[in-house]
Amino acid sequence: QVQLVETGGGLVQAGGSLRLSCAASGRTFSSNTMGWYRQAPGKEREFVAAITWSGGSTFYADSVKGRFTIARDNAKNTAYLQMNTLKPEDSAVYYCAADQRDPVVLITTTRWAFWGQGTQVTVSS
Repeated sequence: QVQLVETGGGLVQAGGSLRLSCAASGRTFSSNTMGWYRQAPGKEREFVAAITWSGGSTFYADSVKGRFTIARDNAKNTAYLQMNTLKPEDSAVYYCAADQRDPVVLITTTRWAFWGQGTQVTVSS
């Protein structure tokens, strides 16, 4: 079992930055692909970014490429999402997810094994 807790959300002006953190408990953190998803009101949950267990490969949605960076620190059981040049359309609840399967498969689905409770990100124009 892996428990995930997201922190770092908040209100920021357009063009600003935020860094989300996802703290994981459980001994299997380092063997899990980690991902970030977001869900805006009235919309489906969508993929944002993912990182392999080693951190060697990363994946991004086209809408955030060049602005967001996903990273992880296995020694701290923590994954991060650095969000720069934020836009109002980035406003959503951001969720952290973990799963041991191949990220190439995972990023096409919302059926990850473990999810956090989410953290709100609001970008004002």
